[in-house]
Amino acid sequence: MSAVTVKDIRTILTSPGSGGVQKRLVIVKVITSDDGLYGLGCATFTQRHLAVRTVVHDFLRPLLIGKDVQRIEDLWQLVHVNAYWRNRPVMNNALSGVDMALWDIKGKLAGMPVYQLLGGKCREGAEVYRHAGGHDPAQVEENVRRLMEQGFHHVRCQMGGYGGTADRPGPEHRLSGAYFDPSAYARSIPCLFEHLRSTIGFEVELLHDVHERLAPIQAVQLAKQLEPFRLFFLEDLLPPEQIDWFATVRQQCSTPLAMGELFTNPNEWKPLITNRLIDFIRCHISAIGGLTPAKKLAILAEAFGIRTDWHGPGDVSPVGHAANVHLDVSSPNFGIQEWSGFSEAEQEVFPGCPEVRQGYAYPNDRPGLGIDIDESLAAKYPCPDGVVEWTQARTPDGTHVYP
Repeated sequence: MSAVTVKDIRTILTSPGSGGVQKRLVIVKVITSDDGLYGLGCATFTQRHLAVRTVVHDFLRPLLIGKDVQRIEDLWQLVHVNAYWRNRPVMNNALSGVDMALWDIKGKLAGMPVYQLLGGKCREGAEVYRHAGGHDPAQVEENVRRLMEQGFHHVRCQMGGYGGTADRPGPEHRLSGAYFDPSAYARSIPCLFEHLRSTIGFEVELLHDVHERLAPIQAVQLAKQLEPFRLFFLEDLLPPEQIDWFATVRQQCSTPLAMGELFTNPNEWKPLITNRLIDFIRCHISAIGGLTPAKKLAILAEAFGIRTDWHGPGDVSPVGHAANVHLDVSSPNFGIQEWSGFSEAEQEVFPGCPEVRQGYAYPNDRPGLGIDIDESLAAKYPCPDGVVEWTQARTPDGTHVYP
C-alpha cells in the first residue's frame, strides 16, 4: 500500500463565545493524500496567535508536505530541531498543532479513539475541577456550594482574581497596568480557606492558584500557612525562573504543590520531578509540543510518584481539551483535570466536544480525537485585535512583575 502523506496544512483562527483577546484559538488542520482524511490539532497561544499561524503556514507547511503521516515520532523530531533553536512557546505550539493532528489521523486510520493508541483506558472518566471566585469569602463559599450541587468534588478557589487590585495609593505619575498588592493578597488567602473549611468542611477538595505573584519568601510563608486547610494542591506557587525555591518549600511544609503551566523546556520540569519537589505536573500541552512529549512527560512523572493535571483553562481550544482527556483516561498516574467548560458557540463550532457529567469528563469513542470543526461557523467568530491587559501586572509602586 502506498503511504498516506501530508497534502496540505492550514491554520484556522477563531474566537467563539465570550473572552475577547483571551480566547483567540489556533487550530491546525493537516490534510492528507487520502481524500477526505484530515486531522485537527490545538496550537493555541492566545497572546501570540498570529506568530503561531506564521510558523505553521510559512515554515512547517513546506517542510512537511509529502511526508508520511504515520511517522509521528520521526516528524515530531524533524520539526523540533528544524529551526535549530527550540523549546519555546511559538514553535512548540506550532509543532503541537501538527502533532495532535497526526495522532487524530492515526486514530482515524486505525478506526480507534486516540486513548486506545496510548494503551487503552485506565478509568472510564477523568475527574475535573472547576473554578469558584468571589470578592469576599462568603461569595466564594456560595460559588463553591453551587459547583458542589452540580456534582463537582474538586473546586479551585480564588478571591479577587489573581491577587486582586491594589487599593492603596502608589507614587505620582505611575504607569498604567493591572495593579495588585502581593502583601494584601498573601494575608487574605489563609483567611479565605479558614472560612471555607469552617463552613463547608473537609469533604470537598479545595485548590488555589497563586499564579506566581509572590516573592519567593512570601510564597514559602503562604504554603506553610495553608497547610492546616489540607488543600488538594497549591498551584504555580513560584515562577519558572525561581524553581530552586521549591526545595525550601518542601523542607517547610507538606502542602501539595502543582507546577508547570508556563513550562516550555524539559529542563524546567525534570529537576522538580526527579527530586520529588512537586506533586502534580500541569503543563499546557500545546506549549510543550503536543501529545507526543506530553505522554513521555506523564511516564516520567509516574516513575517518581507524581500525578498529572494538564492545564485546561478557557484559552485551550476544545481540540486541546479533547487531547487532555484522551491522556487522562489512559495514564495510570492521572490526578485531576482543570476544566473551564464550553460555551454554546464553542460546542457548535467544535462538534464532538468532550462531555462532563457529575464531575467527570468523558472522551467520545469516535476514531481519532473524536472532535471536528465547522469551518463556516468558525469564520463567524474572527479573533479580535488588541493586546492582552492582565499580563501587564504591576505592584502598587508601579514595578512591572510576573503576571
